[in-house]
Amino acid sequence: MKPRVLDDEMYQLLRMGEIEKFNEKRDVSVEYDLSGTDLSRIDIRGLLADNINFNDTYFRMTDMRGVDFRNAKMEGASFAGANISGCYFPKELRADEVLFSLEHGTRVRYSS
Repeated sequence: MKPRVLDDEMYQLLRMGEIEKFNEKRDVSVEYDLSGTDLSRIDIRGLLADNINFNDTYFRMTDMRGVDFRNAKMEGASFAGANISGCYFPKELRADEVLFSLEHGTRVRYSS
């Protein structure tokens, strides 16, 4: 499955690394759907990730340091080669899933 690239202004802000503008414009009380998108090779440090659907999203080689994903959806995401230092992940996402994804590019699965 090829990752989606959206024409959406908010998605484009992320792709251009305009994280502060993205955070300012976004209503965190409404779920924002980024499922299946390509967020590879960008710097998303400082992103307010609450209520974002990142299911099946590609984060290959993305700088995600310090992002708090605890209130985001991430099942099926891939983190191959990403910098995840200081990240919080949803509690359902086991550390070994994240490690396999970092090292092998597998998609993460939630524990039930």
